[in-house]
Amino acid sequence: MPQKLLVWILKIGVFSSLLTVFFVFKSLLFPYITSKQISFNILMEFLLIFWIILLVKYPAWRPTRSAITIGLAAFFAAALASCFAGIDFNLSFWGDVERMLGVFHILHFFAFYLIIITVMRDWRDWRIFFGLSILFAIFVSFQTFSASSAIYASIGNTAYVSGYLIFNIYFCLLLFFRDKQYGWRWAYLAPLLVFLPAFYRQETTGAFVGLGFSLIVVFFLYSLFAPGKRLKIGLMSVFLALSFSTVFLLINKDEDYIRQNRLLRPISGITFQKSTFQTRLISWRAALKDFPNHPLLGTGFGNYAIIFDKYFDPKFYNYTRGETYFDRAHNNLIDITSTTGLLGGLAYLSIFAFAFFYLWRGFFRKKTGLNTFVLANGLITAYFVQNLAVFDSLVTYVGIMIVLGFIFWLNRPDRFNYQLPPDKPWERAEVVTLFLSALVLVGIMYQYNILPLRMLTATINGQRAYQQGGIVSATEEYKIALSYQTVLDRDSRTSYNRLLLANPTSLKSLPPEKAVEVIEYNLELAEKNITYNPQDSLNQMILAQLLNAAAVYYSNQPEKFDHYSQRALAAIDASIASSPGRVPIYFQKAQILLTLNDRDKVEETLRYAISLNEKYPDGHCFLARTLMFFQKEEEAWQAMDRCVDMDSLDLILNADNVNQMVAGHYIEKKDYSRLATVYKTITRTDQKNTTAWINLAKIYAQSGRKDEAIKAAEKAAELEPNYRSYADEFINSLR
Repeated sequence: MPQKLLVWILKIGVFSSLLTVFFVFKSLLFPYITSKQISFNILMEFLLIFWIILLVKYPAWRPTRSAITIGLAAFFAAALASCFAGIDFNLSFWGDVERMLGVFHILHFFAFYLIIITVMRDWRDWRIFFGLSILFAIFVSFQTFSASSAIYASIGNTAYVSGYLIFNIYFCLLLFFRDKQYGWRWAYLAPLLVFLPAFYRQETTGAFVGLGFSLIVVFFLYSLFAPGKRLKIGLMSVFLALSFSTVFLLINKDEDYIRQNRLLRPISGITFQKSTFQTRLISWRAALKDFPNHPLLGTGFGNYAIIFDKYFDPKFYNYTRGETYFDRAHNNLIDITSTTGLLGGLAYLSIFAFAFFYLWRGFFRKKTGLNTFVLANGLITAYFVQNLAVFDSLVTYVGIMIVLGFIFWLNRPDRFNYQLPPDKPWERAEVVTLFLSALVLVGIMYQYNILPLRMLTATINGQRAYQQGGIVSATEEYKIALSYQTVLDRDSRTSYNRLLLANPTSLKSLPPEKAVEVIEYNLELAEKNITYNPQDSLNQMILAQLLNAAAVYYSNQPEKFDHYSQRALAAIDASIASSPGRVPIYFQKAQILLTLNDRDKVEETLRYAISLNEKYPDGHCFLARTLMFFQKEEEAWQAMDRCVDMDSLDLILNADNVNQMVAGHYIEKKDYSRLATVYKTITRTDQKNTTAWINLAKIYAQSGRKDEAIKAAEKAAELEPNYRSYADEFINSLR
């Protein structure tokens, strides 16, 4: 095969990899992630065959030694070593379907980098590469303006879109300044008119900080090294103006003129008091606490959830009641250092240290122009700073590999005078190498990408079957999905488990033999997931819930009931042991104890859960409902008062008789403040409940809250036109 053909296959391959940003195959589980990563994996494995042939047949194409390459290799080696030293090898090496960032997957980005530095040897190649990336980013940006695509376009996450656009904003600037000889180079700036509004729409604080800080760095570097005294002074003035303006805006970020200004509004979101920052701070403290336990190689790449669960702080619920399971630290440096240890953290930092070193050395040796030097420094700064509040995805991994490959190219000794070696005929060793490499890579492609694709498709078929025919129909589809026995089966098993947990009472409506089959298959799958990591708090809780569902099903068979309920209790205790501060696990334990009719321990468990965080409303609400069931009315209403005061009645107001009982209690007590909260909750959960709106209007009127009473009466009249005359009379009386 001629070397030119080999090189063009590889170039077209790396150019084509940029198209994966558009891949969203709805037939797959987690389509925004799996569609892209598996396609990228297959492409890289295919290209590696030709890359190996090229390097074996034409040694002159082999990349020269580079500290950046060594830094990347060291990082990936540390991540690989952590898989064997860590807690959950499967999660570390193969990853999960939701992220697809196990070591197996990220090694494909290293392959991408190696191919880039092998074949991208001319500025024309880089112009095409950057140009294609910008072109595709334009389409992504337009997607963010489409109501049907939402702001995250085909990428699936606003933080990922922001990172993707940062790379392409800088690619535009690089092309503009490097192609000075072309009069049409101003066209390179046109995409910024699309990128910047799309970037703004993401409202990602970390990305705003990253891009803003990088621009300050850019003007600082220009002010230091720009030719001419006047230009230096002008650029230094811009740098100082940007710096002082940033400080001023941050100091005054809570002022109305900033909050109400559309362009400046994102600055008001940069605060240490923000809920998302506080929850991440709790997460980072957990990493700090765990670090002494695994200082060299961490808990294993991708195993951050183990750390987060172990040191979960119940104060987390003061900031949010949702998204309480963190599988990433939302800080790339902390995440990598805690899961791959000092070796991984230092290797990761070395990549950027070497990149900056090459840029600065190339600049001072006159091999890199001022604009390229400044903009490349700015881009790496933006990427690194943004990742202090988020973690990598396919689009940012691809982006940083392109940038590192570009810096490698800038420092090639033969960049300006590279000559193609002459073609030569095939030798036996080369044929054997081709055959063996193709055999291995095609095998990897099939086993670890094609089969997972089939599994993911069959899993979606299982979910559809559940919607159309119930759990029995779903079971048959899931058996097909899991028959492929892939390394990513964990998430498919969990999705099947969740189908039963969504409606465990459905077991009673099934024929006995089918119900038993569903129970046993669910338990089999849940136990397989536990084998990966017995310390997995979430999977232990899922197993406990399934065992409790089995115990309830066998409630008329004492021996089986006792068998499953005791196993459920053991599993929930294991879940608690792995995450003792996670309050909702205690609610699940209380449910299991309720199945066992151990009322004293149910109450004891719920009260202990409340003691972990008195400000968390769920505990008070669940305790109130439980004590009502136990007919301990005085204690139940004390807990109910706390539940109402925290405006969290929606947790238990799920039936008309409950609504009437709670409302009736506060009517009898003439506690109109809490009664208003009751009706407000009912209207929030059932916005078409006309009676609740009428009662809410009356309560507001009695409390002197006329404006709110009028709004409630208007809503009631809107829902029930026959009430319009009464509503008008009521409103007029208030006025």
